[in-house]
Amino acid sequence: MSKAHVDPCIPCPPLETLPPNVDREWSRHAIGILQGDGRRSADTHLVNPVFKGLKGISIYLKDESTHPTGSLKHRLARSLFLYAICNGKIRKGTTLVEASSGSTAVSEAYFAHLLDLPFIAVMPHSTSRQKIEAIERFGGTCHFVDSPAAVYNIAAQIAKETCGHYLDQFTYAERATDWRGNNNIAESIFEQMKAEEHPEPEWVVMNAGTGGTSATIGRYIRYRNFNTRLCVVDVEHSAFYASYISGDRDVTCTTPSRIEGVGRPRVEPSFIPGVIDHMIKIPDAASIAAMHVLSDRLFRRVGGSSGTNFFGLCWIAANMMAEDKTGSLVSLICDSGDRYAETYYNTDWLQEKGIDIEPYRTMIENFIDNGTYDPAMSSKLRTAGISS
Repeated sequence: MSKAHVDPCIPCPPLETLPPNVDREWSRHAIGILQGDGRRSADTHLVNPVFKGLKGISIYLKDESTHPTGSLKHRLARSLFLYAICNGKIRKGTTLVEASSGSTAVSEAYFAHLLDLPFIAVMPHSTSRQKIEAIERFGGTCHFVDSPAAVYNIAAQIAKETCGHYLDQFTYAERATDWRGNNNIAESIFEQMKAEEHPEPEWVVMNAGTGGTSATIGRYIRYRNFNTRLCVVDVEHSAFYASYISGDRDVTCTTPSRIEGVGRPRVEPSFIPGVIDHMIKIPDAASIAAMHVLSDRLFRRVGGSSGTNFFGLCWIAANMMAEDKTGSLVSLICDSGDRYAETYYNTDWLQEKGIDIEPYRTMIENFIDNGTYDPAMSSKLRTAGISS
């Protein structure tokens, strides 16, 4: 074997003490903590409520409210932390900043507390008091803004001023999660459905939110070559639906959304319309009415985003029944309704906002109990007359 040639004219670097492995030691410790949380809380129940009126259609609701921080955003927050640590953005002592209307910030505050990192949440003044208290309970700080559209720039500014890291859920939600599997929410749903009567759902129904969850589910469905289709539900005062229909990602909405965690003033980077098979837009009154009905049937309160999901699921079921189709439908319980006692479950708040849920509540109850609904009312839900 020939020896490697060494040029005697090029001096070798002098021997020196190599730098300590402080950052890597901290990141290894941090990832261990996050992975431990993942093992303890990765899976959630798949609830199968029975509604007598839905002949031949089975309803499944993945209950994400049972995570340690009480919402679907627990998965996202853990993924965002892992993504940022593995990309060298979060180190020991890094100040973390997020733009959030509540649930994501609660979960991120929890993980920041586990890792002993400062956390600042930038959010609108309208965020529910219960979410604010939860963030502060985990040691986080809340920075309030008047306009929901201002949260992005303010969060980035604070991160820059503190030499911190802007977690930016709206950009990184779709890329921080491994959509091929690795026990993401989509893989969990299909694994839990394997032994059911209709193991491959006809539809999965999901609200828009950051766009990250719908992107993960839509990609996974295509990757696994399922026949399942994805329906995404948008709400009033949100930019997603108009963008989906027009193809314009620059659509904006200046009026704040009243359904926390769903409606957005702009089309978020994590929103991937190409993986969506159908999209509808519903009134806020329909979301809140569906939330009340579902809470009654589950004997515990769910949040407004869960109501959005449930109404969209009922809308899909009505269309299937009109075509004499059978099968299973899956959606999510995003969080507990206990966080909305002063808003969606408060009759004074509903009256102040001019939201009348009774017509929708009656329609939903008649549908899930008897399989009947008012076609004239249903036709309004497709999109006509709903403000953007």
